[in-house]
Amino acid sequence: MSGLVVRDLQVVFDGFVAVGGVDLTVPSGDVRFIIGPNGAGKTTLIDAITGLARATGAVTFDEHELLGRKVHKIARLGVGRTFQNSTVFEELTVLQNLDIAAGWNRGPLTLLRRRSSVPPEVQNALETVRLTAVRDQLAGTLPHGQKQWLEIGMLLVQNAKLFLLDEPVAGMSHEERDATGELLGELSREHTVVVIEHDMDFLRRFARSVTVMHAGKVLSEGTVAQVQADPKVQEVYLGHPVEA
Repeated sequence: MSGLVVRDLQVVFDGFVAVGGVDLTVPSGDVRFIIGPNGAGKTTLIDAITGLARATGAVTFDEHELLGRKVHKIARLGVGRTFQNSTVFEELTVLQNLDIAAGWNRGPLTLLRRRSSVPPEVQNALETVRLTAVRDQLAGTLPHGQKQWLEIGMLLVQNAKLFLLDEPVAGMSHEERDATGELLGELSREHTVVVIEHDMDFLRRFARSVTVMHAGKVLSEGTVAQVQADPKVQEVYLGHPVEA
């Protein structure tokens, strides 16, 4: 089966079950939002998929088993991930960040020189993530939203096929959130997108499917409307007690 398939995934830290038997199927081209209260196991789930947390069970992406592989080998299979805190090289320009991510082997002196031409994949990434106009600007001077877009661009030039984005719109303005939602839709034309998110308005507008986690397990799954109407979600996630 193409896309991301997770079966009976378990992550245990010193006897504490952070993720307890999660099953998840995200087909190619989906924009899947994973939500849940703090401590639900959302980020740990992504850590396990990307090799940062030891886990048992099975995780495949495009029929390649991921569990047991090293982080860099999982990345080479097309699995890209962003973190809640930006990981761009802040003292380098946007273009230099993308050059490094693309693996262009340039020496430190040539890296600091302005280029006369830009490789096609880097130019395409610049256009996709809406950063062409600031390509020569230091990444550290970018607004928060543009830093998040740069990280997505760095995954694009690394040929990521699966994007795992951890709270990508946290701290963004309304305009940046809208632009990010549109970007996710564009990415899904040729990629699979999984988003960990707390912003419910953002979810309602841009999610195609939703998985709700609670206490390390999947609580509910379906469309936005189906999840919002689920009494279990109303009680556990939204904090509304369900009447008998």
